[in-house]
Amino acid sequence: MDSVSYIHVSTMIERYLTKTDFISYEDFCENLHITIPERFNFAYDVVDHIATEDPKRPALLWTDDKGAEVRYTFADISSLSDATASFFQSLGIGHGDRVMLILKRHRQFWTSMMALHKLGAVAIPATHLLTSADIIYRCEKADIKMIVAAGDEDITAHIDEAAPHCPTLRHLVSTGPVVPDGWLDMDSCVENAAPFMRPEHANENDDTMLLYFTSGTSGEPKMVAHDFTYPLGHIVTASYWHNLHPGSRHLTVADTGWGKAVWGKLYGQWLAGAEVFVYDFNKFEPAKLLEIMEKYRITSFCAPPTVYRFMIRENIRRYNLSALEWCTTAGEAMNPSVAEKWRELTGVALREGFGQTETTLTVGTFPWMKPKPGSMGLPNPQYDIHILNRNMEEAVPGEEGEIAIRLPENGTKPAGLFKEYLDDPELTARTRHDGYYFTGDIAWRDEDGYLWFVGRKDDVIKSSGYRIGPFEVESACLTHPAVVECAVTAVPDEVRGQVVKATIVLAKDYIARAGADLIKEIQNHVKRITAPYKYPRIIEFVKELPKTISGKIRHVAIREADMQHLQHG
Repeated sequence: MDSVSYIHVSTMIERYLTKTDFISYEDFCENLHITIPERFNFAYDVVDHIATEDPKRPALLWTDDKGAEVRYTFADISSLSDATASFFQSLGIGHGDRVMLILKRHRQFWTSMMALHKLGAVAIPATHLLTSADIIYRCEKADIKMIVAAGDEDITAHIDEAAPHCPTLRHLVSTGPVVPDGWLDMDSCVENAAPFMRPEHANENDDTMLLYFTSGTSGEPKMVAHDFTYPLGHIVTASYWHNLHPGSRHLTVADTGWGKAVWGKLYGQWLAGAEVFVYDFNKFEPAKLLEIMEKYRITSFCAPPTVYRFMIRENIRRYNLSALEWCTTAGEAMNPSVAEKWRELTGVALREGFGQTETTLTVGTFPWMKPKPGSMGLPNPQYDIHILNRNMEEAVPGEEGEIAIRLPENGTKPAGLFKEYLDDPELTARTRHDGYYFTGDIAWRDEDGYLWFVGRKDDVIKSSGYRIGPFEVESACLTHPAVVECAVTAVPDEVRGQVVKATIVLAKDYIARAGADLIKEIQNHVKRITAPYKYPRIIEFVKELPKTISGKIRHVAIREADMQHLQHG
């Protein structure tokens, strides 16, 4: 392992770690210990504490694609979240009440989250892509009492359509510009709120603080519940993966409706004393993002591999990225050539990581490690990580197995691990048994201990008796110069059970060549890069892949489209 001296982290981290400065990964594994106080509340114990001790410290720098800019100190976030909590209190929101936030990247997300924490209420971040049926489902499952939403016509229209079918829903709040009849205008209500009366006991540590609806490969979305200790789990995410410190300005490309937002735009960043940078946009334009990074001198950047793939195709040397210190990525196949090109153009290595909505960062490429492009990195010692084969034994190097987290024998759980699948004890029990939490993700470990992702347990393609991980086929496809983006899925096949399909977005120079010859060329290329049996027997060229607004490819949408095509001929 590379040995480096680690920059001194903020005093907030020192409140919760027995040791903060590590000189090696081995030191990190031996001495990382997170102390969890009684009745921890992030809004009071971190935000308000910093606001008292260092009120002028930058907390949030918000910009949008129209040129607007708002800067908040910790004192600003503290006072605005008090006023927002008071407004919510006036509507009857209190301990345990569930509030859905559909706020895109709007600045009111941060003050709303802190306000709900201060009240001991439950925040339910959600994407603006929800249909009225999606909203009805969530309201029914979670007994949602209030929705706070960005005031876009399409969002408010879906909510208005759903509201009559949501008996628990009492209040609708808009951030504007559209404030429909029957809705409350958030900014004016916060501005006129009465002084905040802090609850005597806002929460216990095991109360539910955060609820995410997350979709699996089949069935309706499940509810992932996190308790009030969850933010402390992101100390490692921000301080030792994003490598943040006081003075850092961190940008994570994620919409607030997804779990990745609180990974990169909130908890760990503020614990590390860093400033969260937000670029509020509707359409991803790599050149514009590079311009923003130059203008605001971003020091730390995190995005899915797809974002990096598009950015390196721009003329990066036109932009002054000299402030950039650290770059991280997770979620999809990372082509080693992309990592090499990014480092060549910026001088900064790409460091990969892995985790779930149910966890914080579980595997990462930490400061003392040499990155291996394509590898997730090494286990986060916050969790007791194992790779278990089908016999529930520790997999040997090179052997595939399920990533599992050993649970403490005293019945507690590591900070950052989810509390339960809310109202679904059967599903919770299926993932928690025999002393482990089973992630459902398949990986293998190399001789150096680095972990390599294979795919979701349910997504592994079984073709002619072979088990094929989509992730490794995507990685192989992406090494061909014609391929800008790639999603690998399974297609049913009468003879082989399943066959591998690659859905590909071509580079501009190759679009005119789309056809049988290029398909054969890519197939042969994959056969040379990886085991020949893994090559995609079906290749489809498309203009774009279905994605979340954070840039993550939606493999499930491709599978569903293929199934409909098969059913209707």
